[in-house]
Amino acid sequence: MIVDPAVVREMEGIMRKFRSSSWVVIFLGMMMMVIMVEGADLSPSQCKQERQLGINSCKAVVFGQPASPACCQRIRVSHWECVCPAFDPKLAALIDINKAIKILQTCGRKVPHHFKCGSLYFP
Repeated sequence: MIVDPAVVREMEGIMRKFRSSSWVVIFLGMMMMVIMVEGADLSPSQCKQERQLGINSCKAVVFGQPASPACCQRIRVSHWECVCPAFDPKLAALIDINKAIKILQTCGRKVPHHFKCGSLYFP
């Protein structure tokens, strides 16, 4: 799986800019905890587009707004195999897993126990 460095840089830039905001943690948590559609084989360009759509749909969460219906929909339809590779150890260290789980559940997404998504681990 090829991870688009531009998307990773954008996510890291958002994290640095709003490091003290718990909403950043929620936003990134939402982006990483998306459902995987069984049997979906997506190209690298499709994954890149999917990650960008997710970032664009959920960006308002960084600014303290609740997840919009469009953001929650994006969380529900995105693929694990496209999103998880973006979570390297540096980015994963900045994410509050409990807050991420809460927002994902609010959007109607079940969070699997003992799940590893990139460098993130969900108890």
